Amino acid sequence: MKIVVGLKQVPETTNVKINEKTKNIDRRGVSGVINKYDRNALQTALDIRDVVGGTVIAMSMGPNDFAVSLQEALSLGADEAVLLSDRAFGGADTLATGYVLAEAIKKIGGVDLVIMGQQSVDADTGQMGPIVAEMLGISQVTYADEIQPRSDNELRIKRYDDNIEQEIIAKTPLMLTTTGNAGKPEYVNVVEIKNSFEKPLTTWTSKDLPVDSNRLGQSGSPTVVRRIMSPEPKERAGKMLSTDATKAAEELAGILHEENLLAEED
Repeated sequence: MKIVVGLKQVPETTNVKINEKTKNIDRRGVSGVINKYDRNALQTALDIRDVVGGTVIAMSMGPNDFAVSLQEALSLGADEAVLLSDRAFGGADTLATGYVLAEAIKKIGGVDLVIMGQQSVDADTGQMGPIVAEMLGISQVTYADEIQPRSDNELRIKRYDDNIEQEIIAKTPLMLTTTGNAGKPEYVNVVEIKNSFEKPLTTWTSKDLPVDSNRLGQSGSPTVVRRIMSPEPKERAGKMLSTDATKAAEELAGILHEENLLAEED
């Protein structure tokens, strides 16, 4: 099975600055790490490969320093890595980013499975997986918690939503987005770090892909961030309840009833 894993490098710090001109995250001088949900996606891919065989290709789009995260992916067990890096890609929204990723996956060819984390911890949109799936014209299963290969072209996928469990049998080609419950990430060892430098890490620019320049970067993005602001905290007036436990319970029940937060008894 040929598997592509989408990895995003996100700022290691929570003290993120915004470029006032572009309204995008200013990554200058900030070290990056692999998005935590993408670590789950990578481990899921490695686990599937270990069962059915095949190749795991890690892919990321960003400046040249994103190669650090791809090198880490290789040390964790990925077979190959592809960095999509070009100034023309800069400032892209999710649609423009998804377009480039989809074209790169098409160029690789013969991809059976694409796996991405459910969302990134910086932009937090959860849109990338579905966008790429649509552009590739393949089925998708989002928020996958457990993935088990049934054969080299079929997966059993479980999703959990509160007290509801959903089981899906899906055939490849397929897009999966994984939660933090899927594919528990493993630690890197020294031997694998050494071996990772012998694995191929390729960089593709816009010239290496059959892309339309009008759909790239900030100019090719249909969404634009006009303003970024922090929500102003709102003070809420508190209400003291009786010091007597029974009376306090009655007062609280009355308040909840007034706010329609307490169900009526039959």
